[in-house]
Amino acid sequence: METTYLELRCKEVVNVIDGKRLGHIVDIVFSLSNGCVLGIVVPGDKSFWNVFKGDCELFIPLKQIIKIGEDTILVEVVGNTNPYLLGNSKKK
Repeated sequence: METTYLELRCKEVVNVIDGKRLGHIVDIVFSLSNGCVLGIVVPGDKSFWNVFKGDCELFIPLKQIIKIGEDTILVEVVGNTNPYLLGNSKKK
């Protein structure tokens, strides 16, 4: 299957473990050395209190992506604390 970033970012990412909607893809991570896709990045937790904490993003490795459907991407992220939670890493 071939697809583009523009097509992927329109799909909603859903965790099959708890049914939680994680949002839409904001970035794709790939290896420059071999050109392989390593995973996707979705917005972090958007609870009321996290609004004041700044931007956080959740990296989901390719091995945790279960299925890419017509309008949804199913992923398997176990637990609330994901070791792939990324802080705001934008350089000033």
